[in-house]
Amino acid sequence: MPAAIRPKLKAGKVYRTSELARFGTNPPRIAKRLVSEGQLRPLAHGLFVHPEISKFGEVPPGKEELMRGYLKGRPFIFSGPDQWNSLDLGSTAMFAAQLVYNHVRSGEVLLGGRRFILRRVAFPENPPPEYFAVDLIKNHRKAGVSREVIRKKLADAVARGRLKRSRLRRQAKRFGTKAIRECVEEAIAAA
Repeated sequence: MPAAIRPKLKAGKVYRTSELARFGTNPPRIAKRLVSEGQLRPLAHGLFVHPEISKFGEVPPGKEELMRGYLKGRPFIFSGPDQWNSLDLGSTAMFAAQLVYNHVRSGEVLLGGRRFILRRVAFPENPPPEYFAVDLIKNHRKAGVSREVIRKKLADAVARGRLKRSRLRRQAKRFGTKAIRECVEEAIAAA
C-alpha cells in the first residue's frame, strides 16, 4: 500500500475487516498489512483497534468502543454489578466479565483481553435507574442478594424519592415477570 493511499485511522477506534473495504478491494490483505506495520492490533477474529498512544504507552479501547465494533453499531447497554450496586438496593456483587444486553447475540466473548457476557434481551434505549432495579430483581441470585432484601430497600428508595413509582411500575410491566411486578408493587405499597 503506497504512502499516498495509506488509510487514515482514528486512534482508539475499533475496526472490522469489512470496514477496511473503503481503502481497497481486498480488506483482509489490508488488515494483515496494517497489523504488520503496527497500525492495527488484533482484538478478535476480524476485529482490530488502531492503538491510541499516551505518554505511558498504548491505551486499550474502552468497553463502549469494543462493543460498538463487535456489534456493528447495533444498540446495546451495559448492565450488571456496576449498575446494580449504584442503586443501593443491597447488592454488592462483582463479576469477572461485563454483562452486555443487546438485540442480536448471546454468549461469552473475549475482546482485547476483556470478557463480556452478551444477552439477547429487550431493553429501553436510555435505561433509567428503575430499569436497573427491575433487572436486579430479575438477577438477584447472580447479585447475591435475596428478593426480600431488595424489596425492603426498594420501598425505602421509593419513599425517599430516589426511584420514581410510576417509572418503576412501567419498567416492571414492560421488562419484568409476574413475580417481579408483584415484588415492585409490594415495595411501592410499603413505601
